[in-house]
Amino acid sequence: MIPVTIFAGRDIAVLGLGLSGLASARALKAGGANPVVWDDKPEAREAATAEGFTVRDLAGADWSGFAALVLAPGIPLTHPLPHWSVKRATDAGIEVIGDIELFFRERQRTAAAGKVVVITGTNGKSTTTALTAHLLSASGKRVALGGNIGKAVLDLEPFAPDLTYVIELSSFQIELAPGLKPDAAALLNITPDHLDRHGTLANYASIKSMVFAHLGAGGTAVIGVDDAPSRAIAESLKGPFAVKRIAVGRRVETGIFAEDGVLHEMEDGAESASIDLAGIGSLRGAHNWQNAAFAYALARSQGLPAASIAQGLKSFAGLSHRMEQVARRGKVLFVNDSKATNADAAGKALASFSDIYWIVGGRPKEGGLAGLEPFFGGIARAYLIGEAAEDFARQLGSAVDYVQCGTLDRAVEAAAADASRSAAKEPVVLLSPACASYDQFANFEKRGEAFRQIVMALDGAESVKPEQGKAA
Repeated sequence: MIPVTIFAGRDIAVLGLGLSGLASARALKAGGANPVVWDDKPEAREAATAEGFTVRDLAGADWSGFAALVLAPGIPLTHPLPHWSVKRATDAGIEVIGDIELFFRERQRTAAAGKVVVITGTNGKSTTTALTAHLLSASGKRVALGGNIGKAVLDLEPFAPDLTYVIELSSFQIELAPGLKPDAAALLNITPDHLDRHGTLANYASIKSMVFAHLGAGGTAVIGVDDAPSRAIAESLKGPFAVKRIAVGRRVETGIFAEDGVLHEMEDGAESASIDLAGIGSLRGAHNWQNAAFAYALARSQGLPAASIAQGLKSFAGLSHRMEQVARRGKVLFVNDSKATNADAAGKALASFSDIYWIVGGRPKEGGLAGLEPFFGGIARAYLIGEAAEDFARQLGSAVDYVQCGTLDRAVEAAAADASRSAAKEPVVLLSPACASYDQFANFEKRGEAFRQIVMALDGAESVKPEQGKAA
């Protein structure tokens, strides 16, 4: 835990007792403050009471006595309307902040506090964050990983000069952290998302760009230039820090570009290093080339040589449920992409393989499989499960051979049998459902775990290690 001492002796309102809210309350209490906490859920209030916190309905509190409101990132700050607590805090003249702001303010008061690398973007940020942490750790650096991935940031190890924090940030967290001041920051991409919380794409992009607002001399801004909003931000970046551009399929003068699975590091138009990602099974596909390019640039910003990064990339296992290579059975590869809960996410996996035995279905999202037509040629057969099965059968029509399986276990059994008869060099049984899981599983994690268990129960299935996950 990182004790937060900046409000010692003061009352602090904490609203929302999820992962980050509880971590904030504990850190404030450890630092000498008196957090006054509330959550709409009775079970959350009971847990806070059991920990000895002051639990009080903030709707009836005297807000003039609070030094600040620490707001959970899931609670609206501005759109569609400010939450009632935000209005109460504003009327009382107190600031509204989040756990990320507490982290950076406490860091400012700590001598030799180590380095901080932050990553945000609409897509790919979790993989990039995990990969960046892996590269740094594999090179021998001491790393703390958290934020919007894994642990809440205030649950990480206390500040130390030899520690590098690698933090994933959502737009919700960024807008509650006006004092965010990392040593290196990455903005991967911007596509329309969370507009119900941010109002417009321009406002969403502006919030994302705040990761660069306080970069100082010696800092590094890493930014994608493959989408128009990010390119506009890149063009506007000016400061006493380095700017590294990232692109896939197009050359950049200073930064990293990926082409045909090869990363090229550029400095003023000259190539200084290159790394071939071929054979790294956890980094297949153009979207993962982008993730790898960002992680490479961030690792370089922290002093890692290219050769060290190349070794680290080879040992990256990937994230669970995101194109996770679960097992091999003979030449058949089994891939768990349960996190693909919509067509766009499933498309990234379908684009990364050929000769695919595709397990698809669940509770459908709006549009179903629309947009996936360009990938149908790589699908040997589809295995339809869940509530979406009938609709997906109609959408696939005669374009893709399919079979109605209903449940995941029957789909895995059928797909494994068909794939074993394939003449392809590496047939792939791919769970990439393009659907929510709630018709048959509590969440996508439970669905992915079930897939893994079913696959590993197959005769001859052998678990895949990172170095074994390379393409055949």
